[in-house]
Amino acid sequence: MKYVVVIGSIMSGLGKGVLTASIAKMLWVRGIRAFPLKFDGYLNVDCGTMNPFRHGEVFVLDDGAEVDMDFGTYERFLNKRLNSQASITGGKIFKHVIEKERRGEFLGEDVQIIPHLTNEIKQWIRDYGRRMGADVVLIEVGGTVGDIENSYFIEAVRQLLREEDGVVVQLTWVPELAEGEQKTKPTQHANKLIRTYGLIPELIVARCNHALKQEVREKLALFCDVEERAIFYDPPLPFIYSLPLELEKQGFADVLLDKLNIKGRKEADWSQWRSLLDNVKKGEVVRVGIVGKYVKVRDAYVSILEALTHAAAHTPFNVESVLLDAENFDVSALSSLHAIIVPGGFGSRGVEGKIEAIKYAREHNVPFLGICLGMQLMVVEYARNVLGWKDANSTEFDANTEHNVIDLLPEQRAVKMLGGSMRLGLYEAEVKTGTQLFSVYGHSLIKERHRHRYEVNTQFLDALQSAGLRVSAVNPQTGLVEAVEWSNGFGIGVQFHPELTSTFEQPNPLFISLVKRGGERAIRH
Repeated sequence: MKYVVVIGSIMSGLGKGVLTASIAKMLWVRGIRAFPLKFDGYLNVDCGTMNPFRHGEVFVLDDGAEVDMDFGTYERFLNKRLNSQASITGGKIFKHVIEKERRGEFLGEDVQIIPHLTNEIKQWIRDYGRRMGADVVLIEVGGTVGDIENSYFIEAVRQLLREEDGVVVQLTWVPELAEGEQKTKPTQHANKLIRTYGLIPELIVARCNHALKQEVREKLALFCDVEERAIFYDPPLPFIYSLPLELEKQGFADVLLDKLNIKGRKEADWSQWRSLLDNVKKGEVVRVGIVGKYVKVRDAYVSILEALTHAAAHTPFNVESVLLDAENFDVSALSSLHAIIVPGGFGSRGVEGKIEAIKYAREHNVPFLGICLGMQLMVVEYARNVLGWKDANSTEFDANTEHNVIDLLPEQRAVKMLGGSMRLGLYEAEVKTGTQLFSVYGHSLIKERHRHRYEVNTQFLDALQSAGLRVSAVNPQTGLVEAVEWSNGFGIGVQFHPELTSTFEQPNPLFISLVKRGGERAIRH
C-alpha cells in the first residue's frame, strides 16, 4: 500500500478536494485502487452542526457519517461509496484517544500528542486502507500548512512516510501581476514552510490563470528542489470534471506512478469521461430554479448543483441553475423557469417563500422536486391551499398548530445532543407501482441517504390523499412517508437526499427526470 499526501499552501480555497479526487480518478482509470481520506482540523466530531454559510453543505455517507463537502467531490468523481473511516476530524481523533485513555488502554502512560495521538492517526490511516483494499491511500490535509489545527496531523503523516512508501503533492497558487508576470515567491516560501514540518514535496500543482511560463517552471524547480517534469498547473476550467484530463495532458499520472514505483494495470481510457464532458453544454437550455435560504453561498447546495450537471451530461439538455433567495424573491421570477427545486434546510427563515414557490409550481404545472424540507413544505402547501387548513405547518416552525402535518420523529423526542442524532444515512424506500416515482426509478425498492428529524404526520394522510396528494413511497420497516407527489403534472417530494448519491457517470434518476421534464417545458415555451 502506497500513500499520496495532498497538502495546501499559501491560502485555503485552492481546491485540494478536486485535486485529490482528480488524482484518485487518474489512478482508478489505470486499474489502481485509490481511496481518499481527509483530515479536518476543527474540534467538531463531525460537521453536522456547522453553519452552511461558513462551511458549505454537510455531506452524508451511507453509514450516517456527516462529513465535509469534499467527500461529495470524491464520490462524484470516483463513482464509489465511502465510509466514516475516510473522515478524520480533530474532534473525532481526540475523542477516540481520550476514550481509550478512560478505558485504561494506555497502561498507565502519560498520554501525549507524540507518540500516542500520532500513532492513533497512523493506525487509523493504515486500517482504512486495508479495509478498503487500497493500492493507494490519498490523504488530503485540510486547511493550510502553518495552521495550528493540522500541525499534529502533519507530524503523523511525516512519521507515516518514514515508515511507508509515499509522496507529497503541494497545491499552491502562482499569482499574476497586471502585466502578466507570474510570481513564484509565495510558493517558494510555502515550500520552505512545508519542509520545516519534515515533509518534502515531490510534485507541485499551481493554481494560476494561465499555463506556467517556462522560466517560471524552471524557477520553481530550482528554488523548491522539485524536478521540472513534476511541476504542473491547474488553470480555470469550465467544469471540475475537466481537471483529470488537464493533468493527464501534462503527464501528471506518469510522474506520480514513477515516483510511487507503481505500474498501471491497464491503459488509461477516458473516452466515456470525455463524451460526458462534451455533452454537458449541448442542447436546449433548461433553467432550473433552486429556492433556498443559503443561496449566497453556492457551496451550501453544491451536491444539487453538481447533480444537475450530471443530468445535463446524460440528457440532450443544457442546464442553467438559478439560485433564488427564499426570503427575498419576486414570484414573477419563477415565470422564466422550466423546473423548480426546493432543497432541504433547517429553521423558519425563508419557509414562507419556499411554500410560495411550491404553490406556483403546482398551480402553473412547472416540473418540481422537493427535497427533505422541500417535501415537507410540499405537504404543508397542499394542506393549506387545497384542503383549506390555513394554519397547517410543521411543529418545527409552529408548535401550537392544530394541523401539524409535519411533526418530530418519535425517536427524536428524547434527543438532547444535536450532533449526529438525526435520522442519518442509507434507508430503504418501498416505491408504489403506478406512481411518477416508480416511473423515475423503475424499481419497487430503492435506497437513498437521509438527514432529517421531522416527518409527515400519518394521522393526516387519509385527508391529504383524498384531496389528491399521493404517497408514492414509504419505509418498509417503519411506514414513514418517503415520498409524495401531485396527481397532475410532474411534482415529486422526497424525504431523502437524492443529490447525495448522484455521480458524474451515474446521475440520480430524479435529476434526470426533472431535467427532461424541464426540457420539454423549455421546448414548448
